[in-house]
Amino acid sequence: MANHKSALKRIRSNESKRVLNKYQHKTTRNAIKKLRELTDKNEAQALFPSVSSMLDKLAKKNVIHANKAANLKSGLAKHIAAL
Repeated sequence: MANHKSALKRIRSNESKRVLNKYQHKTTRNAIKKLRELTDKNEAQALFPSVSSMLDKLAKKNVIHANKAANLKSGLAKHIAAL
C-alpha cells in the first residue's frame, strides 16, 4: 500500500485516466470495424475523417503508437479507395 499522500493521489488519477483511455480506445476500434464493414464508398468517405481524427487523438495522448495510427489510417484509406 502507498505510504504518501501524493502516491495515493497518483493511484486515483491513474485509475481515472486508465478508464478514459480504455473507453476512447474501444470506441475507436468499434468505429474502425464499422468503417471496414461499409460497402458504400460515399458513406465510408464521410466516416473516414472522424475515425482518422480519433486515431490522431489516441496517438497524441500515447494511448497507441503514432506509427500504429498511421498504419491504420493508411489501411483504411486503401480500403475506401478499393470500394
